[in-house]
Amino acid sequence: MRVILAPMEGVVDDLMRDILSSINPYDLLVTEFVRVVDQLLPEKVFLKLCPELLSGGYTPSGTPVRVQLLGQEPHCMAENAMRAIELGSHGVDANFGCPAKMVNRSNGGAVLLQYPNTIHDIVRAMRQAVPAEHPVTAKIRLGYEDKSLFMENALAVYEAGATELAIHARSKVDGYKPPAYWEYITEVRKRLPIPVIANGEIWNSEDAKRCMEVTGCDSIMIGRGAISLPNLADTIKTGATPYSWADTLQLMLSYTQRELSGRKSDYYPARIKQWFSYLNRQYPEADTLFRELRIYKTTEDIVRVLEQAQQHLSQ
Repeated sequence: MRVILAPMEGVVDDLMRDILSSINPYDLLVTEFVRVVDQLLPEKVFLKLCPELLSGGYTPSGTPVRVQLLGQEPHCMAENAMRAIELGSHGVDANFGCPAKMVNRSNGGAVLLQYPNTIHDIVRAMRQAVPAEHPVTAKIRLGYEDKSLFMENALAVYEAGATELAIHARSKVDGYKPPAYWEYITEVRKRLPIPVIANGEIWNSEDAKRCMEVTGCDSIMIGRGAISLPNLADTIKTGATPYSWADTLQLMLSYTQRELSGRKSDYYPARIKQWFSYLNRQYPEADTLFRELRIYKTTEDIVRVLEQAQQHLSQ
């Protein structure tokens, strides 16, 4: 069984990857997307989104990281894929699943699910550019406005030479509304001879078990669930006990120290509030604490509230 951390734009940055990989036995982490338009991007763009490249493409805990690219021009995607590999990425992934309107308006992400031939051409160009020993992978949804092209898109990725395919079991129009339609992944997994990775509505170890039973996949990708239950991957792979609220609060304070000692301290208030929006699903205490700290805008005030909450738990 493999458990892979999904690429969540604006959420799973290098610091979050560091934190989550330090407490979970992830097999692979995928970065937020690098936006490719019409040129070969400079190294600094890749290093900004994936500073792990400076350490051989690994997090401090030793988990491999794969760069994800988002674009619509085959040649540019290919040359940037090669650059990612040269910089140390453990394979390279193509994003055909992002549902963001701004991205779709510029012909990137899920909008390409309407054009299987374009998906094929992009993946083929990337595969031809990247040496065979390095994985070229893709992530798709079941479709754009509907699911009528789900198999055609999956076949396009496979026939272009992809190493494996991750599928978020919803269409673009579905967004993130439950349910996830795992049965579509089952059909793809039966049809394709390459590994298929199941993604969508995996919030706990029981969800993971059911997803693998339904799809027949032995690899899953977790995103929002990994943020709402920080040690989700560990519970899935080893049967570990889910983190208590006290465990999670301690992890958030650890995150705080790393955030404030790094280059992103100006973003801390927004980042920590964003994390609370995911934790609310798993921990009632998170909602209560968020109501208290959401009025604050300074790092000092938010840290004070978190530390007071931890002290209260220890009494």
